[in-house]
Amino acid sequence: MTARWLQRIALAFVLPLVLLAAWTYGSRCGWVPEQILPPPDAVWASLADLWTSGELWTNALVSLDRVAQGFAAGTAAGFALGLAMGCSRPVEAYVRPLFTALAQVPALGWIPLLMLLVGIGEPLKLIVIARAVLVPVALNTLAGVRGVPLPLLEVGRVLRFSRAQMLLRIVLPASVPSVFAGIRYGLTHAWIALVAVELIASSEGLGYLLLWGRQMFQLDQVIAAMAVIGITGFVMDAALGVMEARLQRRQPVAVRG
Repeated sequence: MTARWLQRIALAFVLPLVLLAAWTYGSRCGWVPEQILPPPDAVWASLADLWTSGELWTNALVSLDRVAQGFAAGTAAGFALGLAMGCSRPVEAYVRPLFTALAQVPALGWIPLLMLLVGIGEPLKLIVIARAVLVPVALNTLAGVRGVPLPLLEVGRVLRFSRAQMLLRIVLPASVPSVFAGIRYGLTHAWIALVAVELIASSEGLGYLLLWGRQMFQLDQVIAAMAVIGITGFVMDAALGVMEARLQRRQPVAVRG
């Protein structure tokens, strides 16, 4: 298992290293002007300056705080909505048509209206992030609840489980893979929405670092901020993947109740 895990890690670094080597070689050969694509050492120096000055930490913590609040609110609302629609046909009949119609509008498409309603402060950013999370979590929760195998439900009926017992011992444990898939998609959407809304209306955060670097024509700072955003998003997704794997290992025990 350890050897296979190390092999997967090594393979994951092959393509990034090849791209880095091509980038370095192209920069040294002058294939692309430095004003358009700075060399890797310039980007590394910019990243080191941001780290040393504390500017990177300050903006990263602001972004992480925003995404944590918006992600928590969107996940809770999406899970509750998906569970309600999955457990009740009447609720789905009333709610899903409007929900589906509103879900077709991208999270960023709500920004002009929200600016008029709540301004350009923190509420705007949190609402946009929560909206980005809500849709995938709600849809995957609904799919997970509706996808519970019928034999498991029959076992619950034979054991005369109450609705609460059926939900806690059978429906929710059996829905874990689908729900966590929605949560992981939601986190990705939240991170994308965060950066986008910070580019539009913010004076701090990783998205603001991107905007500031572009305005000052410091493309090395832009690429450094992009690298931090990508790595941070990857780490958060990997952490959720570990949590999902642990819950899935416990799933059969939970389903047996």
